Amino acid sequence: MSSELTDKKVDRFTHALNELDKAAAFAKSMYQTDVYQEASRLMETMEGMETLFHFANRFEEAGVFANGPWEDASKLQPPLVAGSLKTKGLASIIEILSDLRMLSIAKGNYDHPSMGSEEAAEFLNEVLALNLDLLFPGDSEEARIEQEENAEQLDRSQRFFQFLFTRISSDALTGTLREEIERLMAQRPIMVKRVISMIQMAKKLLNNSEAGETEHPALEKYIKAIEGPSPLGENTSNLNDYRKKLKDLSEEELKQEAEVLSNSMQDTGLVAPQHAVLVRFLSRNKPEMLSDALSLSDKGKANLEEHFDLVKQLIKVGIYPATGQAVYGLARMLDRGVFSYSPVIPGLRRLIELDIKPEVRKDLLNAYQNRQGLTANTILLSGVISVLGQPLGVGQGLNPTCQSARGISLWAQHAPGYLLELIPRAARDGDIDLKFEGTPIHSKDLKGGLAPELHKELDPVSLVLVPHLDRIYNEMMTRVALRGEDGHRWVNPAFYGNWVQTGFSNVIEPITGTVTDYPGYVRLFYATHHPEYNDDYELIYPNPVGIFITNVHGKLLGYHAVSILRIAQVPSGDYRIYFYNPNNDSSQNWGQDIEPTVSGNGELEGESSLPFHEFVSRLYAFHYNPYEQGDAFAVEDEIVEEIEKLAKESWGREYTWVNI
Repeated sequence: MSSELTDKKVDRFTHALNELDKAAAFAKSMYQTDVYQEASRLMETMEGMETLFHFANRFEEAGVFANGPWEDASKLQPPLVAGSLKTKGLASIIEILSDLRMLSIAKGNYDHPSMGSEEAAEFLNEVLALNLDLLFPGDSEEARIEQEENAEQLDRSQRFFQFLFTRISSDALTGTLREEIERLMAQRPIMVKRVISMIQMAKKLLNNSEAGETEHPALEKYIKAIEGPSPLGENTSNLNDYRKKLKDLSEEELKQEAEVLSNSMQDTGLVAPQHAVLVRFLSRNKPEMLSDALSLSDKGKANLEEHFDLVKQLIKVGIYPATGQAVYGLARMLDRGVFSYSPVIPGLRRLIELDIKPEVRKDLLNAYQNRQGLTANTILLSGVISVLGQPLGVGQGLNPTCQSARGISLWAQHAPGYLLELIPRAARDGDIDLKFEGTPIHSKDLKGGLAPELHKELDPVSLVLVPHLDRIYNEMMTRVALRGEDGHRWVNPAFYGNWVQTGFSNVIEPITGTVTDYPGYVRLFYATHHPEYNDDYELIYPNPVGIFITNVHGKLLGYHAVSILRIAQVPSGDYRIYFYNPNNDSSQNWGQDIEPTVSGNGELEGESSLPFHEFVSRLYAFHYNPYEQGDAFAVEDEIVEEIEKLAKESWGREYTWVNI
């Protein structure tokens, strides 16, 4: 044992753990702090981490996590680990102790009552994959500042991850990382900072380890996609040199360069910085090749030809290497025919010279660490291009603002002119208003909302609009709070617009909080949505619905807002519900073998899907058109019973069920 780790530290921790173990259940909290303090001293060295791991099989039964957020191991979620580790105080210490418990389960040292070793290993693999920046710390200015402000937490976390890395298979970690990147990019999010960070860390991981060789080709595709997949891009990392060399290429070489970059973009959803340079060059010098660089469909080519002057202006103002991801948005925007909406063209032109409020300008500029001389108007315009091109790529980030993200996505799909009216009002005036039951509600008059302290890692449009939308939505819900029914019945049509149907059904009886007439609820959804029971009425606009979020064990975690986009039959003959999930992390395990997919089952980019009955088993509220309703009585009892069983054995365990 190293001299750094004295027997005294070990003895003090052992004593504290034993005292906690002996304490009565009601007195555990009196002894937990001693355990945490002694554990923090052991965490100062790698040997101390080893010692804590030796004791980890005792942590849970001794009461280390009793009456706290980490008590139930089956409810823990890998994406939340990073936040706990970077928090000052006891949270980072308890998080490490909890993860050591997971490692003990994964290694078979602790036979946990509700979690197996494979599940624990998967949890830790995902935690490592999501936190490779702690395993391989960066040398950026951001990393430097964070190190200064949170040195103690970062040192402790990095030490823990180094210890964890020695205990986890590199092959398994690299495989998990590849799967995570592929899963996230299949959804084509607008915000790709997290994915790019993962790709950069994957490169470091491959360079620092001989393991994971089988993952090299799959990861190499993504590494090239962000660094420059073309021969010229690979050999010219300096963007200014790349720009100069473009002038010397023959027409055939230029066309090849355009095709390689556009193919990589279409394949991965990621845009290399060189691609933005190429698009700017072609728009000025070889406009006939721009469609090759964007990999446009025939419809997209026709739109480009018709609106070339505006597209050229958008490229000039909105697309630079730092905003290069907007190249993908522009390509999708042209393919979608967004320019055909009459309000779009003047709406886009207005953004170019918009007088943006100083505080909004500051937020937009702060969103880009490496601004390279960008203006706030450039950043906002690039964000608008992405949102209009990728409406299903809008994400809520780390904010509880799924309602607002859902609105931006819906308007980008079906009312781009309306969206282009809201954006400048928020950016220039610091105010938007929506009418609720005839009365305008102005965002500037409101405080709070669901996210009063907005986490600002959002796309530029969301960064500008969400604070206003969030406050207005919250105000609408406040106004209907005492009506004795679910407020979403009135708020959703008012907030989102006439695209939302006025019929509404909620699985929970608002007054009693019970589940009442669940079979009738299921039959109504089938009669209004399932093609075999609803007289063939097709869904025209996205339907905002509420779902129960459950973990891998089917335990209720909370509620979430998604939008049903379409319902279609797959080759097997089954029907699937395709939906938009604002959290951009849609292929999760909801327990009972219910796992939404983002590819492989007919999903379009940005869509998630589930078999019809599985989705219904997690549905808690939906809108419908009362005039487009089929035969609820025709829904087979077996279908209703299967869904009811899934519901009762998952989220339903938290509620009282009343049969009518």
